[in-house]
Amino acid sequence: MNNSPLANLRVLVTRPREQADRLCTAIESAGGTAVRFPVMQISPRDENQVRAELSALPKPDIVIFVSHNAAVHGAGLFSASDAIFAAVGHTTATTLVAAGIEVTIDPGSGYTSEALLVHESLQRVADRNVLIVRGDDGRALIGDTLSARGAKVDYLAVYGRGPTEPGADAIDRLVSSWQSGGIDCVTVLSTATLEYLVAIMPDSSLPLLRQTPLVAPGERVVQTAGRLVPGMPSIQASGPLPEDIVGALVEWRHSGKNP
Repeated sequence: MNNSPLANLRVLVTRPREQADRLCTAIESAGGTAVRFPVMQISPRDENQVRAELSALPKPDIVIFVSHNAAVHGAGLFSASDAIFAAVGHTTATTLVAAGIEVTIDPGSGYTSEALLVHESLQRVADRNVLIVRGDDGRALIGDTLSARGAKVDYLAVYGRGPTEPGADAIDRLVSSWQSGGIDCVTVLSTATLEYLVAIMPDSSLPLLRQTPLVAPGERVVQTAGRLVPGMPSIQASGPLPEDIVGALVEWRHSGKNP
């Protein structure tokens, strides 16, 4: 008998292909089966173009990296900067430190924009130049809040994101497996990922989503699920790290409200 905490649990992993390994490994180490189905792709922007855009902006006093992807694709632009650096989330901060950047403004255990914005160093920012490093679109909360506090805010997009194109055959195989009980729950780490998943799946598969628990960090993703897939059950993880997601799955498994 398999006593692993996630034994026989089949988990749909929607992370970008190049970022899914850690979560899949964590699920499988706990005895589950990770079903890879990336619905988002991340593409770095042309470095020369990004550098040209950066050079045209005011010298920043504070640079905020809003995500792991922002750190991966943007950290190298600031090797000689004397700005103060901020990171949204532990993974983002860790990536910046590994790139040789000292992170001064870190929300600690928090991983959201809201958690960063309560940091003492971001309360009195009037007339300071703040640069937000992000993807080619994104949430405006940090910029809008700091602008309201008097900061001069600019944005630098270092990567693009968009839906994958898995193809009709791959979608059909997933739907067929799902219909026959091959998916027990879905993991989604961002609102954009959930939006792409819903857009990729055929309308006929929406009942499958409605009856399959969603595991996600943060209230925003859960709220988005309620809007896009009304009735979809949700499990809110304590954070976006693989151990947070697996911990939420284990707790749910022990609750008895599962296969």
